[in-house]
Amino acid sequence: MKRKYILIIIILVAIIIGVSVFLIMQNAKMAGRNYDIEKVEDFKYFVVQDGDNYGVIDKEGQIIIDPKYQSVVVPNPSKPIFICEPSDNKSKVLNEKNEELFTNYDEVKYIKLKNLASNLVYEKSVLKCKIQGKYGLIDFTGKEILKPTYGSIDALEYKEGELLVEQAGKYGVININGVTLVEPQYDIIKCDGYYTEENGYKKAGYIVGTKTEEGYRYGYVDVNGNKILDTEFNEISRVTNINDENNIYFIASKNGQYGLYKNKENKLNTEYQSIYYNQTNDIFVIEKSRKFGFADKDGKIIVETKYAQIDTTGKYIYAKPKQGETEVLDATGKKVEIPANISKRAIEDGKYSIVMTNENNKTIYSIEDKNGKVIIPGEYTYIEYLFDNYFIVCDNGGRLGVVDENNNKKIDIKYNSVQGIKSAKLIQAVLTEGNTTIIYNNKFEKLCELKNAAIQQVEDFIKIYNNKEVFYINNSGEIVTNKEVYPDNKLYAKQEKGKWGFVDKTGKIVVNCEYDKVTELNGYGFAGIYKNGKWGSIDSEGKIVQAPKYEIKGNFEPVFLGKYYQVLFGFGEIYFTNK
Repeated sequence: MKRKYILIIIILVAIIIGVSVFLIMQNAKMAGRNYDIEKVEDFKYFVVQDGDNYGVIDKEGQIIIDPKYQSVVVPNPSKPIFICEPSDNKSKVLNEKNEELFTNYDEVKYIKLKNLASNLVYEKSVLKCKIQGKYGLIDFTGKEILKPTYGSIDALEYKEGELLVEQAGKYGVININGVTLVEPQYDIIKCDGYYTEENGYKKAGYIVGTKTEEGYRYGYVDVNGNKILDTEFNEISRVTNINDENNIYFIASKNGQYGLYKNKENKLNTEYQSIYYNQTNDIFVIEKSRKFGFADKDGKIIVETKYAQIDTTGKYIYAKPKQGETEVLDATGKKVEIPANISKRAIEDGKYSIVMTNENNKTIYSIEDKNGKVIIPGEYTYIEYLFDNYFIVCDNGGRLGVVDENNNKKIDIKYNSVQGIKSAKLIQAVLTEGNTTIIYNNKFEKLCELKNAAIQQVEDFIKIYNNKEVFYINNSGEIVTNKEVYPDNKLYAKQEKGKWGFVDKTGKIVVNCEYDKVTELNGYGFAGIYKNGKWGSIDSEGKIVQAPKYEIKGNFEPVFLGKYYQVLFGFGEIYFTNK
């Protein structure tokens, strides 16, 4: 009996050890899948163009790499790693001392991001290296992260930090740590497009495909590397506007028929001609034999496919039978007693509803409160929520203004354009005649009025300016001075008798007011000066670095580094030039 107990104890201990080892391995596996995207705050190096050649300058505007290359890429502007391509040779990697790096590889190249809006368009911590036709990864110190074993390495669209790799004609996904996320066993891999404000595309999974004699067949691998759907579908799309990281919804087709999947579970059989998700009502509209109905997210049929048409305008569903009047339904399928020519869209968590009434092919807007009481009558051709209890409205003449929830005018209905600047609860109103822009604060007090104005965000401030005037407004809706906006600057733009110059913090003139316009000192200590249609630059001491000579087109303020000015080139890329 004693031996029996000992044996049981041994078995239990073995089970506990086995489970512990499994959990440790799983945690280690998951930890390896995680990666951090480097944040670059100190920009030190920039591509510079001189004539038709390219080199590198530092943030002082000094030449680091002579402009003699056909192209130059600075993958991470905080690090002295420069990919330079001569016109007649293979690319080389140079540092700030003009020394060639990573010569033990046949080639080292940058990895350009795909379909990402960013002012840094390259992977910021890894480079791809090549030996004998195979690619691997190194970091910016030359440390090998992944041995060259792949036929190709490229960015995966939308997902910074993840790379598409090819091996023996099949594709997989790795991260910038060299960890395999999806094994290279597919003919095609795409990001599913799932995006959140908190994580961007990092939680997006992968639509994978294999090529058959009948064409591609698609499946799905989630962000943790788990196969969710086999590659048996003609088409798969994730419902990306369902914000749920624990459950994934797919609309998938076989032989031209669509179905709904929630994770691995089939919620609606692939027997529909179309399925689409309506976010407002949290339903799926389904079509079968050219008749429409709708279902919930668990595939429960709320309304059978019996209508000739279904429209999901606002918070109600408008179901039109083949014969008879359109029926108005709620998301539970219950009939709602409102005319079919009225649609409602709830805003501010149901505090208000924008009501749209279609009469004689013309839409009239009004506002109801949460109890359904009309608080702004139907006298407008358009209404848009602004903030708090205020609304932008448009009258029959196409003129815009602002009213409160009691239809009291807060900004006269006379403007050609009205829009909110939400970061500071400001209102920008424009009169086309005279091209005049007026800025109001959240108390609807006029802060400033300028002709031919430009507006931009400067840190936590709004800047509105033209050739003659500049105003800065803080997030409290107050006009502030440039000294409050740029507290660390040595010099500040100053206007006197219609001309611009610079003063120091005490107000003493350092640069005479002789220019038609100027910019403030930027973060690198340079400002633009404009005279007789041409731009130049000064440094933080007020010394002229470049006398005005550049004819720069466009209604914007150029950014200078020494004698060079910034050019936006393509999708997020920049360089500096003296052309």
